[in-house]
Amino acid sequence: MANVEFERQEVSEDVFMRVLAEATQCLEDASLQYALMGGIASAAFGRPRWTLDVDIFVRPQDARRAVEALAARDFEPHPTQHNWLMKTVKESVLVDVIFTAKGGIYLDDEMLRHLRQVDFKGLKLKVVPPEDLVVMKAIAHDQDTPRYWHDALGIVANTELDWEYLQKRARVGPRRVLSLLLHAQSDDMIVPDEVISHLYHSIYEPARC
Repeated sequence: MANVEFERQEVSEDVFMRVLAEATQCLEDASLQYALMGGIASAAFGRPRWTLDVDIFVRPQDARRAVEALAARDFEPHPTQHNWLMKTVKESVLVDVIFTAKGGIYLDDEMLRHLRQVDFKGLKLKVVPPEDLVVMKAIAHDQDTPRYWHDALGIVANTELDWEYLQKRARVGPRRVLSLLLHAQSDDMIVPDEVISHLYHSIYEPARC
């Protein structure tokens, strides 16, 4: 197999949804822990937007098993230069099996306890908790991915969040999360002052937290 990265391609919504359903059912049948993230999760919790790929978050120890299970259902593994994900493709739909998010975030037991079940275009899906998604987006956004920032703001604006859980999960990137939540407040989104205060003091006055 040539060591060439797969280029995302436009596919119809019907094809995309069919591949998404097959991928999630495959992991269910293999009894693997997983959650959807990326554009699908952002659309489920925030502002509607379309995506060209499926991002599946798994535990690091399950990544190879997940790819093997998908390959058994005709998802073709593809090479990648990255050390935090593995790629498969079916019917021109890219399915990323992600096992480490930026900031050293993993699908851990706490995240698994807070997974959300959502209805996405008629499919019942397991999705990364919106609080974790806000943290991931805040940490991962940069000049090449400005939509991550807007995805996170969309989640804050449109989803009822567990603020205590969010501030706990923000410990991996408190400055990024604090800046995002201050921006949200400046746009008149409802963010509790005590969350802002907690994050501020955790950074600048840690003895008080």
